[in-house]
Amino acid sequence: MSAALDEGPFFHGTKADLRVGDLLTAGFRSNYRPEILMNHVYFTALPGGAALAAELAAGEGEPRVYLVEPTGQFENDPNVTDKKFPGNPTRSYRSAEPLRVLDEVEDWTRLPPEELAAWRDRIAALRADERGEILN
Repeated sequence: MSAALDEGPFFHGTKADLRVGDLLTAGFRSNYRPEILMNHVYFTALPGGAALAAELAAGEGEPRVYLVEPTGQFENDPNVTDKKFPGNPTRSYRSAEPLRVLDEVEDWTRLPPEELAAWRDRIAALRADERGEILN
């Protein structure tokens, strides 16, 4: 199934300080609904999408973007594909299996403070709206 989705390269944004060879796994709290433990690890083929995820990630560390590879099957992220956008224009995916860190991306663009604040406001509105469910 996943071979036809996208050939990558793939990226993951987080505040975790990772090393080449580390595995990103499911089982962590959602950045958008912290009361939910996620059954999948999420990634994208768009560096800008990973940059946004890094900026919005929970935690105290510095936002980081990593080049990653899925270690198993993956699927379109149903939280943004078809549910919100026809097809998969964000090239967003998820996997129940780990992602392997291949490298840290050093040259990604940080969001301007006002844009980051607007995204955080959107996330807060999602948390307040019971209909803003996460497909886990």
